[in-house]
Amino acid sequence: MMLTPALYLPVSSTNGTEVIVFLAILAFILTFAEYNSAFPSFIEFRDAPPVNRLRFVGLMSMVTFLTLICKNAYAPTEMTRFSYAMGLSVANVVDFPYSPVRLIVLMLPADAAQPLVELVRVAASIAYMAALVTIASFAYAVKLRGWPTGNGAFNVWTNLPLFDPTKGGDVVTRLQRDGRLNICIGILLPFLIPAVMKLLTNILLPISLSNPQTLIWTMCAWAFLPASMIMRGMATLRIAGLIVEKRRAYSTTESTQTA
Repeated sequence: MMLTPALYLPVSSTNGTEVIVFLAILAFILTFAEYNSAFPSFIEFRDAPPVNRLRFVGLMSMVTFLTLICKNAYAPTEMTRFSYAMGLSVANVVDFPYSPVRLIVLMLPADAAQPLVELVRVAASIAYMAALVTIASFAYAVKLRGWPTGNGAFNVWTNLPLFDPTKGGDVVTRLQRDGRLNICIGILLPFLIPAVMKLLTNILLPISLSNPQTLIWTMCAWAFLPASMIMRGMATLRIAGLIVEKRRAYSTTESTQTA
């Protein structure tokens, strides 16, 4: 996934290829070590599919489609033309006033070339739509497939290694609070990130979206991070609901035995 843009698009610097290969190897080592260890580190829901599978498929879809769209400007083929046309159709739907995609376009400098503006518009639309589809797929798994009950017992320690159930307060209340907070932040981030980046351009060196690889990873981060947070919020609320159901069932059993 990390090598896809570098393999199909030109590299802007002489050391760009080495850096990308190093990051890809590092990501492989971290993922392999996490999923082959009995003790969790920081990756959540590793034993509760399809959370991380959907995240990976969603991010891979963004990277692949954006790579094909950017490649259309350098070496157009039938596949790249089809991808760009599909992205243009999606942009015509999701790019409306006050939408996150429109805010991304407005983030560009006033003197930006029209081809760059159109490319950013299409790339942002595809990334945003892929994020929405990923969220909808997980919502289907939760509401209709009963995640995570179909995967056996849910182990809080291995699936939520950063959550400490012994740290004061009721577990259900904390899970519900964290879930709602993640969903709210995930909904707001696509609107806040372009505004913050626009404000920082007057202080720091602005990000050059004319570089295709920079454009791909910026759009993927802008769309994937909020989607991942919303999915985490949905999962946390679902776990809190399961704990409430378990407590209610246990309370009913105790009442029956006492009677």
